[in-house]
Amino acid sequence: MAPEEFVALLKPYAKSIQNRTGIHWAVIIAQAALETGWLRSLIVDLYTGRPSYNLFNIKGKGPAGSVQAFDTEYVKGRARRIIDEFRAYHNYEESLEDYVSLLTESNRYKPALAVGGDPEAFARKLQELGYAQDPRYAEKLIMIMRKYMKEESNEIEMMR
Repeated sequence: MAPEEFVALLKPYAKSIQNRTGIHWAVIIAQAALETGWLRSLIVDLYTGRPSYNLFNIKGKGPAGSVQAFDTEYVKGRARRIIDEFRAYHNYEESLEDYVSLLTESNRYKPALAVGGDPEAFARKLQELGYAQDPRYAEKLIMIMRKYMKEESNEIEMMR
């Protein structure tokens, strides 16, 4: 899916989440874009091909169970490929709602939520709090926001 189509598809949901939680819509979309490769690399079960609808590559069991898929794990800064269990959903909206629950119901992410209105600060805080193992996670999110959502909203520019 083209980045512009991806943004258009998820923006109404992301804006709704922003209204409820204060997490800026751009960082929500940037995370989903990074995690799924703009829906080109959505996690599917390695053995059955069943789609996960998991926009954020959240591990564990979801409302539709789980799928087994390859993942990149970082050990002492070095990437290695493993098979892991990822949450499965019935649709993308369910994935977005679970993402919101994960962040808002955990004390671990309270410092990120405190800066949720600033998408770049939120991205940095998520990385600092261990949301993802990729040592360049925040940098990648910020690059996506600056490249694909700059023209979508002057809000991002105003926040810097």
